[in-house]
Amino acid sequence: MKKMKGFSVIAVIIIVAVLAVIGVGAFLVIDGNNNATDYTKYDFYSVIAPDKHNGEIGDHVKGDPEAPVLIFEYADFQCPGCASINPRVNKTIEQLDGKLAVVYRSFLLSYHQNGTAAASAAEAAGLQGYWREYADKLFLKQSEWEYASSSDRTEFFNKYFEEVTNGKGDLEKFNKDIASDQVSKKINFDMGIGKRMDIGGTPAFYIDGQLIAWNKEGSLNINGKTISWDSARNGDDFTKLIKQIVEAKLGE
Repeated sequence: MKKMKGFSVIAVIIIVAVLAVIGVGAFLVIDGNNNATDYTKYDFYSVIAPDKHNGEIGDHVKGDPEAPVLIFEYADFQCPGCASINPRVNKTIEQLDGKLAVVYRSFLLSYHQNGTAAASAAEAAGLQGYWREYADKLFLKQSEWEYASSSDRTEFFNKYFEEVTNGKGDLEKFNKDIASDQVSKKINFDMGIGKRMDIGGTPAFYIDGQLIAWNKEGSLNINGKTISWDSARNGDDFTKLIKQIVEAKLGE
């Protein structure tokens, strides 16, 4: 009996050790790229240049990267709120005429079945110089592809690529890049930043480390000036809020 008990204790120890190893392995698989990246070396509130950790794909910037005011957007192409606010973001950048740029980073929500594929397609288009056009197309056509099967999704994504490039893009390269390690690294890198920012949902807009809670009441302190709002979910309200933030940031 003692021998059996001793054997049982040893067996339990071995099983626990094996499970621990499996658990560590699973964590490394899940966290993979994030674990290998020292995020303390990056300033999350500046435009991040291409390097080996982001697959040599830097931040995507809407507007002039040298604009005096930068707002950082974390979004998912399959997010309805992101799609609805995207035209307003573009219009606000245009209206502010060089004063504002928006830095876009992917933050994928696990329950969006085609979100990762869409982000990969946008990055692949970006490798041929069409990220902005493709991103806008994905948001505009979200209802077409968001719940599409993998085969239908591919057809949609290929069609969008042909449209935004006016047939001048390399479709074979586009499809190859979608599944590339380079694109995967970029998306994982963005996700790593988002997790460290503790992003709770999308779209999430930040300036100077402060969340612009666009869909509920909130407040910011910009250069000693408090800017408060009830809700900026309405497109016009969002534009007004961003303009107030930019004015305060520039001391206007």
